[in-house]
Amino acid sequence: MEFKDYYQILGVPREATADEIKKAFRKLARKYHPDVSKEVDAEARMKELNEANAVLSDPEKRAAYDQLGRGYQPGQEFRPPPDWDAGFEFSGRGSAPGEAADFSDFFAELFGRMGGARGFDPGQRAHFQARGEDHHAKVLLDLEDAFTGATRQISLRAPQTDAQGRVTLATRTLNVKIPQGVHAGQIIRLAGQGAPGMGGAPAGDLMLEVRFNPHPRFRAHGRDLHLTLPVAPWEAALGTVLAVDLPQGSVKVRIPEGAQSGRQLRVRGKGIPGPQAGDLLLDIQVVLPPADTARARALYETMAQELAFDPRRQGRA
Repeated sequence: MEFKDYYQILGVPREATADEIKKAFRKLARKYHPDVSKEVDAEARMKELNEANAVLSDPEKRAAYDQLGRGYQPGQEFRPPPDWDAGFEFSGRGSAPGEAADFSDFFAELFGRMGGARGFDPGQRAHFQARGEDHHAKVLLDLEDAFTGATRQISLRAPQTDAQGRVTLATRTLNVKIPQGVHAGQIIRLAGQGAPGMGGAPAGDLMLEVRFNPHPRFRAHGRDLHLTLPVAPWEAALGTVLAVDLPQGSVKVRIPEGAQSGRQLRVRGKGIPGPQAGDLLLDIQVVLPPADTARARALYETMAQELAFDPRRQGRA
């Protein structure tokens, strides 16, 4: 996927104000609108202009785009890193229905899942009462928090427009109670922490979508935990019982006799806790000790002479 420089498309500097972006878009739209333009690429150019304007005229999209796109050049190969939007606080406005489908894959990858339904139009009567919009943010937690529960201090960045119409990022910090058993994709709702209501109506809520930081040993899928378990050749051949350390506590696992690399063992109920606890899935990986001493080489040579074993003939008729 190619990186799109929306500032270059509209012909404005990165520090352009909201008014400058609006003027640039209107000027180019008059030139390239397919109904009046004589340019051969008018339709494609107009689509590009609409997409650039949809991002740069929206403070939330613009702030996220500015943070993510630093250092990239137009046309450069681009793939957003996992959870790039973690810590950004978005309102419920999101993208208009069908907007992501109308624009490029680049736009859809960045903004296709942002936010939800559109909220109250501030142009309505001042005495109109409306509950505040819900805000949304993705947060990264440690896997250990799912086992113990915790209270974590979380900082969120929310875009704001200053008096000159430039987008800035304001940071607010919240103390959030993480329930035991939380899993990736779960929503933690903070009542009243969204946008303020209109006409005395209550504020919206803040919806925190949980994701886990990469763990050095475990991979979480729902409530299940996956772990690659290294075993020695004699443990795999003869069978044994091993203690496997978990994010909280440990569990003893029986390695069956004759286990091979790639075999998966399931330990029920030892994944992320909850009303229905997940499972622990162990992928066996047989690891050979190095033949880096005379004694080790002699043992391997003895095995080669005394064991009638050819791994390339295993499974053949």
